[in-house]
Amino acid sequence: MLVFLSLTACLSAQTRSPSSAPQAPAPRTTSSAVPATNSQPAPPNRITAFTLTPDRYRQARDIARIRLRIVVISFCSGLLILWLILRLKLGIRYRQWAENLSAQRFIQALVFSPLLILTIDILQLPISIYSQSVRNKYGLSIQGWASWFWDWTKGELVNVIIATLFIWILYAVIRKSPRRWWCYFWLATLPIGLALVFLQPLVIDPLFNKFEPLAQKDPALTMALQKLVQRSGETIPPERMFWMGAGEKTTTLNAYVTGFGASKRIVVWDTTIARMSTPQIVFVTGHEMGHYVLQHIPKGLALGAVLLFVAFYLGFLIVGWLLLRWGSQWEIRGLDDWASLPVLLIIFSLLTVVGNPIASGISRYFEHQADQYALEVTHGITPDAGQVGAQAFQVLGDVGLADPEPNRVAVFMFYDHPPIPDRIQFCLSYDPWLPGRQPEFVR
Repeated sequence: MLVFLSLTACLSAQTRSPSSAPQAPAPRTTSSAVPATNSQPAPPNRITAFTLTPDRYRQARDIARIRLRIVVISFCSGLLILWLILRLKLGIRYRQWAENLSAQRFIQALVFSPLLILTIDILQLPISIYSQSVRNKYGLSIQGWASWFWDWTKGELVNVIIATLFIWILYAVIRKSPRRWWCYFWLATLPIGLALVFLQPLVIDPLFNKFEPLAQKDPALTMALQKLVQRSGETIPPERMFWMGAGEKTTTLNAYVTGFGASKRIVVWDTTIARMSTPQIVFVTGHEMGHYVLQHIPKGLALGAVLLFVAFYLGFLIVGWLLLRWGSQWEIRGLDDWASLPVLLIIFSLLTVVGNPIASGISRYFEHQADQYALEVTHGITPDAGQVGAQAFQVLGDVGLADPEPNRVAVFMFYDHPPIPDRIQFCLSYDPWLPGRQPEFVR
């Protein structure tokens, strides 16, 4: 994904963050989408710590190492691909094709951007295929390859459209203001990022999954979520609560709140309904409601905007030096040359790695606050809310093969959620209703 979409990704992480961590994309009896062969043992009546059977413990540890390996390989291969594009002068060739076709810059963007983006993504396709094969091997996915490739194709179409818009704006700003482009482009990303987050649940999500009114699928769960929404002080009517058919593709669980304004909604996966009790689903949804009530969306926007501002400024400084030194060797005419985009992408990829621990740490803090809010908002609605929260995380961690002993360096670098064992311990120990204490968020 292009770095120009970093702001959108930051916002999406706050509005659609899975309650199970660290993997991305959270039991009742209303869904038959989850095959019986993938059924996991029910958690014990009382949770005291995150536990897995010996076989699942081994699988969780194995897949944690594989995931870390995939992250490292993806990053390194991404840099290698961009370097090869520069070395083989593919960007120069794509720029020439675009300029030969039309003198209009917008038309050139429509030619150059898809060619470059698809070149990068197709060369990285083997890693994506390997990642999906790992998910299939460990039972986290049941999606067939035809369906997976169709989703990949749709995802590429969406990426190409959005990235082409960003690239066209970027180079228009560079031509207009060669020394201030980084600031003006930063300003342009903010409203566009907000618009994409608003449109995602309305336009993009339905391209990949089926959504139906939750009230039709599970009226009792809808009523329980209404009580939660009322207590939180938010406004999400039943007609904005949706059931999502995830069970055709995955065995993992999720429930989330997404969008804002007229697009704000609660979404519960069918796999979650099949594997969790109503109180557990209410807790998971309470966590997601916490992101809204605690203003994590505007806070995430502000912090993401600050990080992007710094990244764009540093990118401006570095790219000028690189083009001055190697631009003629790469046959790049200047920063306003379409062919300079791979150089910008290399710079921003490296800056993203440097800034990722900061962004991940902020995200983990927000997720911890949302866990705390879920415990407080469900207290009094759900008997023994702490135990219910621990049970919910036990189910999420078991089904999702969460690492029971995560490497702390990996947590620092990559985890955007606290590790499941830590979240369970917090649920079991947090009790602000003792004499002399009081809850922080819901009183």
